[in-house]
Amino acid sequence: MARDLVLSRAELAALRRLLPEVAEHTVAAVVAEVPAYTEAFSGEMGATIREMVRLALAGFLDLASGPRSADPGRPQAPSQQGAYMLGKGEARSGRTADALLSAYRVGARVAWRELAGEAVRRGVAAETLASFAELVFAYIDELSAASLAGHADELAASGRQRQQALERLATALLAGATETDLAAAADAAAWSPPRTLTAVLLPQARTHGVPTPPGTLQLADVEPGTAVLLVPDADRTRLLRVMAERDAVVGPARPWTQVRSSYRRVVRARGLGVRDTEAHLSELVLSADPEALADLRAQVLAPLADVRPSSREKLEETLRAWLLHHGRREDVAAALFVHPQTVRYRVGQLRALYGQRLDDPEQVLALTLALGVSR
Repeated sequence: MARDLVLSRAELAALRRLLPEVAEHTVAAVVAEVPAYTEAFSGEMGATIREMVRLALAGFLDLASGPRSADPGRPQAPSQQGAYMLGKGEARSGRTADALLSAYRVGARVAWRELAGEAVRRGVAAETLASFAELVFAYIDELSAASLAGHADELAASGRQRQQALERLATALLAGATETDLAAAADAAAWSPPRTLTAVLLPQARTHGVPTPPGTLQLADVEPGTAVLLVPDADRTRLLRVMAERDAVVGPARPWTQVRSSYRRVVRARGLGVRDTEAHLSELVLSADPEALADLRAQVLAPLADVRPSSREKLEETLRAWLLHHGRREDVAAALFVHPQTVRYRVGQLRALYGQRLDDPEQVLALTLALGVSR
């Protein structure tokens, strides 16, 4: 930056008198030429931006009055600090960095035109005017850099804050919080509730690059090395296809406030080696209480307790097929790859062991549940 430009006191005084007018013209030009700022100068934010323009112009004239200190420990100039805070405010207002830079470009052009015009009228030498131009645009570069830094810092901070809010929402959903608390958490995270959510459990290392719909919630390390995705209004066929190569378990769709039940199901299904919980509901039902299932098996298979192990295994296999095929001998034989006469012989043994219990609907239900899933 040109640091050796020194304007006379009279020239500086004239330029300072011009500042309010230059500031208003700068604001008007930005409003007219940068669409993002058409509505920005109304209300509190507009007053802040106008003050920033005046502060920046005053800071420039302070700079033009003589060399600046090169001390790197010197506190940041008010104009630069103001530019930084302006950038943060613009990010909060939702305006982009491109819009901010456009405003600076327009402002620099207008400020240079009006300040240079006054300098020419005051008879400032051409060489000094050239240094003046260099100083103007270098100064604007510094301010725009400060504003961009503020803009970036605010986006990073707000991004972290929103991510934390989304994680709190996901935690509340998995914990089964009340609908009132969930609605409040969704509002705090600026998250629009979908109709349904589907829980997906997968290794943390396999979450990178997963193509999921906007609004998908993710919670890392729900268990060591395991992540959960809560997918809104999922296309189940597509979701299963996407997750097929990621060692994932896909739960059922549930109303978004009830997704905890989907999560609990995928946790249970993971231990069974199941990937699509909806395709294995019988296994999930029968495995919901392993101890109760073991007790039921011991109870209903008690008549086989004294049979030799090799024969017992064949009779148990035949009983299961007989129950599942409703006693149709040919179907049972086909399922077991044996002759129908063999089936007839084994069923005769079973009837001898069970007696009338094979005709008791409650006993048939108990046997079906106990033997319904291959072991």
